[in-house]
Amino acid sequence: MSSIWSTLTGFHFIDPLMLTLKVAGLATLAAFVLGVGCAYLLSRRNFPFRDVLDAVFTLPLVMPPTVLGYYLIVLIGRRGVFGQWLQEAFGISLMFTWQGAVIAATVVAFPLVFKSARAALESVGPQFEDAARTLGQGELAVFLRVSLPLAFRGVLAGAMLAFARAMGEFGATLMVAGNLPGRTQTLSLAVYSAVQAGDDTLANILVLIISIVCVAILVATSRLLQPKF
Repeated sequence: MSSIWSTLTGFHFIDPLMLTLKVAGLATLAAFVLGVGCAYLLSRRNFPFRDVLDAVFTLPLVMPPTVLGYYLIVLIGRRGVFGQWLQEAFGISLMFTWQGAVIAATVVAFPLVFKSARAALESVGPQFEDAARTLGQGELAVFLRVSLPLAFRGVLAGAMLAFARAMGEFGATLMVAGNLPGRTQTLSLAVYSAVQAGDDTLANILVLIISIVCVAILVATSRLLQPKF
């Protein structure tokens, strides 16, 4: 017990915990907005290559995180497609920053929101939306007042899974944001550093914190997805 207490007092685990919550929260918010929007588009519109676009949106689920990290470096790195423009136009560099960690977490969390939201939106009966249109509601009002409320449980479950995924993101975050204590070191990166340093006590504590949060989220998600009678 004394060794655990000395480890906690010697390591400021609050910093990576708060950074993890901030990164995961912002990433989930971004993934929610983008994922629900894309899910609504694909569930309500027929257009060429829709299945290809669906596959592209789902790709981060099956692609290795290091490959995603490489793609992000190509896009937002200092010499990347957008990264170089941001650097030259605004003096902004996203590499090795917590903002870069948010972008990496958003990419890996996005498919969870997208797939859950699409399934939930496709389960909404079209008669409800048609009834709202006959009452003079526009497409945005139909989405906000009819489609989203009816699909909200499924959408929220996807967002909760996305939050848990963003909390545990490692590979893409390491490549884009690095592992800088106090700046970009999230809990998963802190676990990696503790293991590399041979500090098993600290690693066990951090793993326990992450596991408790993720189990709580999975239990809440399971209850959300249970059908109502």
